[in-house]
Amino acid sequence: MPYWFEPHTQSVEINGRTLTIETGRMAKQAAGAALVTYGETVVLVTAAHGDPRPGIDFFPLTVDFVEKTSAAGKFPGGFFKREARLSDREILVCRFIDRSIRPLFAEGYNDETQVIATVLSADGENPPDVIGFLGASAALTISEIPFLGPIAGVRVGRVDGTLIANPTREQMGASDLEFVVAGSREALVMVEGEAKEVPEEELLAALRFGHETLIPLIDAQDELRRLAGKEKIQIFVPEVPDDGLEARVREAAEARLGEAVALTDKGERYGTISAIEKEVVNGITSEFREEKVAFESLDAVETRQAALSSLTKRTKGLLKDIRSEAVRRNVLDEGRRIDGRAPADIRQIACEVSVVPRAHGTGLFTRGETQALVYATLGSSFDSQTIDSLTERYEKNFLLHYNFPPFSVGEARFLRGPSRRDIGHGNLAERALQPVLPDFEDFPYTVRVVSEVLESNGSSSMATICGGTLAMMDAGVPLKAPVAGIAMGLIEDGGKVAILSDILGDEDHLGDMDFKVAGTRKGITAVQMDIKIQSVDWDVMARAMEQARLGRLHILECMQSETASELGELQARAELSRYAPRVDVIWIKPDRIRDVIGPGGKVIRAIQETTGAKIDIEDSGEVTLFSPDMDALARARAMVEELTQEADIGRLYVSKVKRITDFGAFCEIFPGTDGLVHISHLAEGRVERVTDVVQEGDEVLVKCIDIDPSGRIRLSRKEALADAASSDA
Repeated sequence: MPYWFEPHTQSVEINGRTLTIETGRMAKQAAGAALVTYGETVVLVTAAHGDPRPGIDFFPLTVDFVEKTSAAGKFPGGFFKREARLSDREILVCRFIDRSIRPLFAEGYNDETQVIATVLSADGENPPDVIGFLGASAALTISEIPFLGPIAGVRVGRVDGTLIANPTREQMGASDLEFVVAGSREALVMVEGEAKEVPEEELLAALRFGHETLIPLIDAQDELRRLAGKEKIQIFVPEVPDDGLEARVREAAEARLGEAVALTDKGERYGTISAIEKEVVNGITSEFREEKVAFESLDAVETRQAALSSLTKRTKGLLKDIRSEAVRRNVLDEGRRIDGRAPADIRQIACEVSVVPRAHGTGLFTRGETQALVYATLGSSFDSQTIDSLTERYEKNFLLHYNFPPFSVGEARFLRGPSRRDIGHGNLAERALQPVLPDFEDFPYTVRVVSEVLESNGSSSMATICGGTLAMMDAGVPLKAPVAGIAMGLIEDGGKVAILSDILGDEDHLGDMDFKVAGTRKGITAVQMDIKIQSVDWDVMARAMEQARLGRLHILECMQSETASELGELQARAELSRYAPRVDVIWIKPDRIRDVIGPGGKVIRAIQETTGAKIDIEDSGEVTLFSPDMDALARARAMVEELTQEADIGRLYVSKVKRITDFGAFCEIFPGTDGLVHISHLAEGRVERVTDVVQEGDEVLVKCIDIDPSGRIRLSRKEALADAASSDA
């Protein structure tokens, strides 16, 4: 190997397969690079940083996860045959990597930082997402970037009651839960996944198992850092001058902000806080401006402007800290939250269905100052989404789209396409509802749920789940059970712990944990958890889960009582909306499919154009008909049956003589199907010539008397006439 290569590797055995982290062979100009291999799936992750942006007050971190189709030996779809924007799946992986690593950079570090995970090889058995997550931590850990890791992540599944780390695709097909668990050596930092109505104690066991499994991966990164790690950047945090600014700000604002954060109405609270902070900032900066200083040069002017900017920034930072302290103090010391609730209280809930007339189903779910109007639309299999992923192509029959317009939080900004946040929130709600959908064989509809967030002050994704349940039940989708979601929070300080149910937006921002839980009365269907502090005790997590369960049950009871006149015991309507398509299923022999389709699709197009119904035919011979018009559905069914009907022994047919031979007449009993009436079966007694009884073109009553193994049909005019005479008698 050339002298400039200095590769270092570490390996860990997980679920019978070796996972290897390597650095020093690829992408050496990045601040940190890790090549992670698991089975035949390989992901390269790089970390790089640049200069800090002047004047910003946030950490500019960008995370990208890129799946190249060449990694699976495929061509990209589309006209250009080149990868373009990130897919929804890639965005979701970006999000869970970002959410896990973002809190773990040293305070004061504001360099432009980018993490890129590129899938180099995909074997279809080992998903590259958790591999990319591990690579992100490893690349940052060995780089000079002040990352406070390492952390690691694993996927947890359960097959026949046995928990499995990083299950294969085949194992995941039999699993009743799927969670991506990320954590440090001390505790979890992020959880995301879904389950089939799993009880809380079983979820907690899965999380413990996941945390235990990822410890060897953290050990491997520590060893890699020892072998190849760079010295970390030293963050210079300027000393805050002891100029009495904090005392002045507290004197001017602390008491008033303490009263303002207790205002229950969001608009009034935000307005009052903004007015107080603006007044304090203006008061302090005006004193600075009034100081008489002689400017001897341009440098002196710039220095004074920089000092003013620093003063403004410090004042705003102090005001934010005071506001946060007031909120946390009220919760921990007095058990009183921003809007006056106790920690376990849930805001008032209102629910409606059939909110607008032409939609197939709608649900309006309002919880406090959060409101979602959710639509459910039913379609045929033609409306399903074709997913051309890295290693497979499949049809998706359930879609959930989440929209967060700016007016929902009282803002005005340009409408663009869905943001990463929109895609992430929609995916969480989709995961929560997916386990309770009816099997496609029993309810052969493509279902699209669209959530329009009309107001937001705390967990609009959970409102989407509740509204989605109502909308689908209103549309007549026979869900296995209703689902509700709740967002939990945590505030912990000095040994005091407060678990908050149904958190507000401010409680999310100022709290130490955001824990979203969705499920039925029986168990959990989806979880998303982000922990912002170093660790959360397992007992506290168990308490949070139990409090979330009680909150979920309360919300389900509210949903039932609010819609009892429409949905009864919170069940789907017995009848579909009159605007929804009706469905009918016919089974035909696979070799008759060509008769329905016709040459070049001519026959099936003619049926659809004539009746207005949609027809979907599977290779198995399953023919699914869709139409909102029952008469159109009946006409389409009759036409398909006429094209594909089979002869039944003992049945009478009015046939048409198509051809005459010396030994009998060939008669068409229905389009495309002929049978032979032997001369001995034309009439009673002896028949000398076939033409003595029938002529070509005659319509003749016949009876099917036999079908031989090769499918040839024997008919009898003699027996048909006898049966008809007997029937008349």
